[in-house]
Amino acid sequence: MTKEQLLAEVEDLLRTIPPRATIHQETELNFSWLGRVAAVIGLWDLGKGVLMGSYLREFHSRLTVTSDNGFLNMMTMLHQARHDLRMQTVGPMSVAVGHGMVFDYFDEIRKIVEGANKDLFFVDPYLDADFVSRYLVHVAAGVGVRLLTREKLATLLPAVTAFVQQSNTRIEVRSATNFHDRYVLADGTACYQSGASFKDGAKTSPTTLTQITDALAVVSQTYEAIWSRGKVEPC
Repeated sequence: MTKEQLLAEVEDLLRTIPPRATIHQETELNFSWLGRVAAVIGLWDLGKGVLMGSYLREFHSRLTVTSDNGFLNMMTMLHQARHDLRMQTVGPMSVAVGHGMVFDYFDEIRKIVEGANKDLFFVDPYLDADFVSRYLVHVAAGVGVRLLTREKLATLLPAVTAFVQQSNTRIEVRSATNFHDRYVLADGTACYQSGASFKDGAKTSPTTLTQITDALAVVSQTYEAIWSRGKVEPC
């Protein structure tokens, strides 16, 4: 199995985690998911596969503390495998999302948001309140967020204000007139272009999400310049 195929398996395992409240139930779905975790981790790294086996035994313990510890270790290792395989996989990510596949689109953006460690920079003229509730709840603690937008400020700004008050997330909003494309840049090292607005990707038509690699520096410089000249919006 190639690293790309392994990465796809790990990504799917993380997408299809059974609900925490029911994962201990003896169902075929749960057994299938747990068995697949063991198999995929073993293919990724034989030593880690042995360790995953011990985590699974802890997970099945009747002691709540031991079981919870096993589950947390399992999840940590799955995320470790995902990031390790992402770093080893050569080439930009490009995802085509079909008409109506709004969850698939959301899930791809969510993974980018959750992977940021310092800074998230969204460029989209049509960011609104729905964008805030859909994506910003997945921003990790300590990560700053910048939103460069224009058209939906009347709904966006109150939502950002309320979210900041509740979460203490650092969010800046600026508006400008001279841009049309949609990008998200994470930590200044990863850039993705969306074929649709982030607020309704794949809702009304097919779209794409494409990683920008060769032109990363140019795209970053272009939108950082627009950001620096943009109007600071109160929020």
